[in-house]
Amino acid sequence: MVVLSKFSTAPALFPGGGGVPVPLIDLSEPDSREQLVQACEEFGFFKVINHGVPTEAIAALESQALEFFSLPIADKERTGPFVYGKNKIGPNGDVGWVEYLLFTSDSHADIHRRFSAVFGEAAHEFRCAVNEYLSAMKKMACEILEMVAEGLKIPARDAFSKLVMDEQSDSVFRVNHYPPCPDIRSGPDTPIPIGFGEHTDPQIISVLRSNNTSGLQISLKNGQWISVPPDQDSFFINVGDSLQVMTNGRFKSVKHRVVANSPSSRLSMIYFGGPPLSEKIAPVPALVRRGEDSLYKEFTWFDYKKSVYNSRLADNRLGRFEKIAAS
Repeated sequence: MVVLSKFSTAPALFPGGGGVPVPLIDLSEPDSREQLVQACEEFGFFKVINHGVPTEAIAALESQALEFFSLPIADKERTGPFVYGKNKIGPNGDVGWVEYLLFTSDSHADIHRRFSAVFGEAAHEFRCAVNEYLSAMKKMACEILEMVAEGLKIPARDAFSKLVMDEQSDSVFRVNHYPPCPDIRSGPDTPIPIGFGEHTDPQIISVLRSNNTSGLQISLKNGQWISVPPDQDSFFINVGDSLQVMTNGRFKSVKHRVVANSPSSRLSMIYFGGPPLSEKIAPVPALVRRGEDSLYKEFTWFDYKKSVYNSRLADNRLGRFEKIAAS
């Protein structure tokens, strides 16, 4: 079993959990644009309600996913090595107490064929559940990005969202399943088992939803880790590395991880809104103040994606693209 190094845990930063509340944003409220900007600056992470995603779409996909993960390992592996994975996270030695489904642009188009061997005729239902859910995630991500652009007073409202809306958008959808993992520590100084190691998301924006099982933690600016109480009816939003660059560091890509110390299984579904592979990532000119320099070298999403693929989860992936570090 993989474990985390020793660390101290702060109170949960949500209403009712003590400490300073992590932003809870009602997307239906007219002043939510300013709240979104502040949340992206202070935490790089926030929770949204009144998101408009049909409950039926959420329940349908969760049910299908749980059915899949309950199958024997041999059946799950029939979907292919680039769709289903277990324990190993990436090619550089990172592992966790997790199994997952990963849908890229290529695999997403081939869902029916890949899952027919597992679900039979019900593979059509699974494909429909994935498509409906992804459509809702893309819509929500773009709505939030457009509200953020307005809050930043960027002339082009679609400055960020157009990259996710593009037909060539390199977005990814991941379903993580963390099997039951009781806390077997012998004392407070014993490391906690790790489900998914600390990292930032490289894309523009991530939309996360999980069942009612805890495990997600985020890192504050002072490096302190805090637990995020689960809420299966809401969504959590992460600022990604690409959005940090596009705002010239004004927004911060949040570092997060999942600990695996629960007797209940945890299921999380994450939509990663990414730009086209050929898209050049650089600070939006309107966000570079007069007399201020760009903090990052321009790069394409393909270049950054390749760099991320060749790194470890906890690496500072943006480090090599920072102008100060390069000088």
